[in-house]
Formats: sequence, structure tokens, C-alpha cells
Amino acid sequence: MKKLVINAIAAVVLLSTVQVAQAETTPKEVNIGYQKANIFALLKYRGTLDADFKKQGIEVHWIEFTAGPQMLEGLNVGSIDLAATGDAPPVIAQAAKADLVYLAHSPASPKTEAIVVPENSTIKTVADLKGKRVALNKGSDVNYLLVAALENAGLTYKDITPVYLAPSDARAAFQRGAIDAWVIWDPFLAEVETNAKARELKNAVGLVPHYTFFLASRKFAEGYPQTAEKLIDELKSTSDWANTHSDATADILSKSTGLDKSIWAKALARMPFGAERMTPQVFKEQQVLADKFKNVGLLPVAVNVNSATWSLDKH
Repeated sequence: MKKLVINAIAAVVLLSTVQVAQAETTPKEVNIGYQKANIFALLKYRGTLDADFKKQGIEVHWIEFTAGPQMLEGLNVGSIDLAATGDAPPVIAQAAKADLVYLAHSPASPKTEAIVVPENSTIKTVADLKGKRVALNKGSDVNYLLVAALENAGLTYKDITPVYLAPSDARAAFQRGAIDAWVIWDPFLAEVETNAKARELKNAVGLVPHYTFFLASRKFAEGYPQTAEKLIDELKSTSDWANTHSDATADILSKSTGLDKSIWAKALARMPFGAERMTPQVFKEQQVLADKFKNVGLLPVAVNVNSATWSLDKH
């Protein structure tokens, strides 16, 4: 009888421990970094993630950033838990010792970024960029496109003069002729093509895959794996909706960014949404990026991209 009582007490203690552990897998709040022009903006404006998390007692805070590098600085210092950026920012963040993990990635979208020149520019090929002033957002995904395009044309990064500008400043410089070329992504690419008749010199097709990566701090992903998994599910659901409701998506993103809906319609025609689990092949492609950046001096140290692997199966 005494043994039965002891076993019963042990069972109650074990059950309580399990219940506490389960309770601890749900955070009280989630801080998400977003840009006005990416899929997290769709999540924010549609409110589906907020509604689902609210049912679990999770409060969502949306924190806006102008670009991926700044967003991952926020992830590194702990001001946000989740982020979505292009190819290059995660690698640069890893070089800065950010303890992040890759949760998932979008489909490749190489048509959504390009090197553009003024309509009447004498520059006809990437090789013609030698000695020219090329604007770009330093450390962004287009930085990778520029490195790869120059290499493909037999040039090096030292053969051009990079002018590091945020998109709004680069757009103004492009308009007044202060730069010779601009490396930029959608929807800014669609805007300058539409309103300034920019001519596409080279997009990323055949050069770099150009993904959007969905990232988390390792502390958050390992501490709240079910919440991280739920985010991926929400991204998949929102992607399916966006891919089949292009007009409504253009409307939301137009309101988010202030850009005309027609510009977004042009951008969305070449912008597939999705959220796919990371694979060895995608990590391999990211390692190519990391190695190239190290070789041209854009990274101070070598980066092992695989060190940022995360899997729900481990938790």
C-alpha cells in the first residue's frame, strides 16, 4: 500500500513537471522584425498570426526595419526574436557572432533583383561597369548579386567604386545622375523601371538564387520550438494566399509601402511566395555566398553557415 501511495505521488509530480514544461514552450510575447515590402508585412496587415498567437496567450510586437542588415543587428542584441531577410544579411550577422538559426526559406526569386542603369546610359554590359560608380545597400542581398555578376564578367569588386546608399538615397542619386548604376531589389526595382525608365543590365538569373530567409535567435527557436514551427505554418498559409490573390496582395503592400499598386503588380509577377524547410543544398548555396564574401573582403572572418542549422525534430 505504501508503495502504491509513493508511486501515485511520483506520478502526480511527474505530470506536474510535464505540464510546467509544456507551459514553458509558449512565450508571453514575440517580437518580430519586418520590412514594409516583405511577407512579414502581409502577416502583419492581415492579422492572422496575431489572432492565432493571441489564442495561445502570446502577444505579437511588430518592429519595423529599413533593411535586412539592421534587422539582424536587432536580432543579435535581442530586441527581436524573428526576422526575414535576403541571402547576405544572415551570413554577415554570423560573421559578427550573431547566434541565429535558419528556420525556412522562400522559393528562389532571381528575377526580383537586378543591376540597372539609366535608359540612355552607354553602359551595355556588366564588363562596362569597370571604373564606374555603382550604388547598393551594403551587406544586403544585392551585394551578392554584384559580386557574382562582376566575377562572371571577368571583373573584381575592386574594379568598380561601390557607393553604399540606402534605397531611398540611391533612388535620388540615380535620378540626378550621381551614380552610373544601381543594384536593387523589388519593389524598388519595379518602381525605378516604371517611373525612371531604368534599363536592366543584369538580373540574378544564372548568378545567384536569391532567397528570403526566415530566421530566429537560437535562444528563441530552442526555447520555444512549437512557436517557431507555428510561424513557419503561418508563412506557408500566407504564401499560398498571396500566390493566389495577387490583386489583394498588391493592395496590401501598396498601402504598406506607399508605392502605387501597379508597381506592386509588376513586382509580384516575378515574386513567388513560400516557406520551405532548409535543405543541405540551400545551406551549400549559402556557404558559396559566405566564401565569396570572405574572398572579396566583405567578411572579416570565414563563416560556417551550417552552424546556424535548426530542426524541430531535435526538440
